[in-house]
Amino acid sequence: MIDKVVKDKISEIFEDKGKITRALSSAVNKALLQHKTAGNPVASWEDGKIVWIQPDDIPIEGANL
Repeated sequence: MIDKVVKDKISEIFEDKGKITRALSSAVNKALLQHKTAGNPVASWEDGKIVWIQPDDIPIEGANL
């Protein structure tokens, strides 16, 4: 059973949607940078289709690569 303190902390964390969004954006940006650096393409969804984005075309927020 989940301790009340843990449950309250989880609820508190999920209330800050901005913090969650920033954490997810940071994680995605890090993964994209790792793919770009390793020379691996990434899959994306565009106009109802899966497309491959080549490493040189992978956008990295806040980076001038």
